Amino acid sequence: MNTRIITADEKDRYNDFIRRHPKGHFLQSWEWGQVKRGMGWTPLPLILENEGEIKASLLILKRTLPLPGIKKSIFYSPRGPVMELDNPALAKELFTGARSAARQHGAIFLKIDPDVKVSDQVFASILKECGFAKNETGLDFEGVQPAFVFRLDITPSEEELLNNMHAKTRYNIRLAEKKGVQIRKADGRGDLRTFYDVLVETAERDRFLIRGYEYFEMIWEHMVENDMGEVFLAEWEGKIIAATLAMCMGDKAWYLYGASSNQYRNVMPNYLIQWSMIRWAREKGCTLYDFRGVSGDLDESNPLYGLYKFKKGFNGEFTEFVGDWDTVYDSFFYLLWTKALPVYRKSTRALLSKRKEAGEK
Repeated sequence: MNTRIITADEKDRYNDFIRRHPKGHFLQSWEWGQVKRGMGWTPLPLILENEGEIKASLLILKRTLPLPGIKKSIFYSPRGPVMELDNPALAKELFTGARSAARQHGAIFLKIDPDVKVSDQVFASILKECGFAKNETGLDFEGVQPAFVFRLDITPSEEELLNNMHAKTRYNIRLAEKKGVQIRKADGRGDLRTFYDVLVETAERDRFLIRGYEYFEMIWEHMVENDMGEVFLAEWEGKIIAATLAMCMGDKAWYLYGASSNQYRNVMPNYLIQWSMIRWAREKGCTLYDFRGVSGDLDESNPLYGLYKFKKGFNGEFTEFVGDWDTVYDSFFYLLWTKALPVYRKSTRALLSKRKEAGEK
C-alpha cells in the first residue's frame, strides 16, 4: 500500500470513494477543498491505495502561518479520515502518509474531528496508537466542528416521520402550510444574496458572527452548482421570511445554515423549511439527515437550549462525536500555537480596545 496527494484529474475517482464509503462526508469532498482554497487554505487530498484501489482518504487543509522568514503551516482535516474504523494497520499507513506530507509542507500538527460516535472506543484507541491526543472542547461550540448533533433516519415513510415527531413540531409544520408559507429552491445567485441578507439579519438579532458573502459564493460555485448543495427559501405573502443551506453527498444530507426574518416568525417557516429539506434529502436517495450542531449542555437555562429543543422536535438521535484530536509534528511551534499565541492575541485585543476607548474620550 502507498499514500499520495492526488491531483485534479483524479477528483471523480476520489469523490466516488467518499460518496460510497459509510464514513464519507461532504467536508471530505474534492469540492469542499476548493471552497476552502478560496478562503486561503490549500487542499491536499491524501489517499491510501492498494493495487489501484483507494482504501482510505484524508482531505488535508493546509494553512500557512504568518511568520516572517519561517515556513510553517497547520494541517486540518474536517470530519476525516474516511476509512474502516476498526483497522489499525490502515490507520497507521494513512497517518504515516500525513506525517510525510507534513514534513514537505512544514506542518506543526494535524487536527481531525472524525465523523465517529464517542461510543466507538476502538477507534479512539487507534487514534492514540497513531500519536493523537484528544482536546477538550467543552459542551457548546468551542471546537471547529460541532461535537454534538441530531441525526435522523429518514428511511421510514413521510407519514411515519411526521408521526414520530413531537406533536408541537408536527403542528407547526401544518400551521405553516395552512398559513400559506411556500418553500422553494434558489434558482440563481440573486437568491443566494437573498439568503445571505436574511442570514445577516439573523446574526444581528442573535448576536453571532458569520462569514463574508464571498464564502457563500464559493459554496454556490463548488457545491450547489455541482449538485452537492441547495439553498431553500421560505416565502409568505411575497416576502422571503426564512432561508437555509443544505449539503448532500452519497446517502447523507446536512443542514448547514439557517436564517429567519425578525418578522412573521409566528407563521412557523423554520419548521416547514426543515421538513422540506428532509423530503428533498429523501428524493436524493439519502437515508440520513444531519441537523448539525447543538449544545451538549442540556440545562434549560443554557442560551442554546432553544436550538436543541427545536431540532429535538423532529425526533432525531442526539449524537456525540469522538471529539477533536491533534497529532503533533513540531513540539516547539505547537506549544507556541496552543499556549503563547492565544495569550498574545488576547493581550493585543485588550490593548487595542483600551486605545480605542481612550481615543473616544
